[in-house]
Amino acid sequence: MKDMNYYNTFIEVSEDCPAQTAEIPKSKNENKTIPVLQYEMIAGAPYQHTQEDILFEVFAQRNHIPEEQRQQEWEKFFSKGQPCLRTSSLGKRYGWGMHHNEQGKVALFAVESEEYKALKNDKSIKQVKAMRSSRG
Repeated sequence: MKDMNYYNTFIEVSEDCPAQTAEIPKSKNENKTIPVLQYEMIAGAPYQHTQEDILFEVFAQRNHIPEEQRQQEWEKFFSKGQPCLRTSSLGKRYGWGMHHNEQGKVALFAVESEEYKALKNDKSIKQVKAMRSSRG
């Protein structure tokens, strides 16, 4: 199975991100949305999870996959292509940059923060942007 993680990479907010300052995503009802789950997982444990961990855990929670089935479901989940965190609303809508360290573990940085600016200007790490929300 192919490794889907980013390493030494900074995902900047998208060019058409409306947030000038980072916003914490909120659920519309009792069901947590994908951005809420992603935010809680990454912000709650910076540099503890890889992109694969986050993508699968959000899928597993939203689909109520029991713990004992997760290993086989992981393999099934990643046997087909999955959108990466560049497609996440965190970078497209909510103003969060995502840094992936040498181990592929992710942390969030608010677009207005000094840390975000430093990572964006760090030429020693790969720079990519979150996907645009609209074609342009």
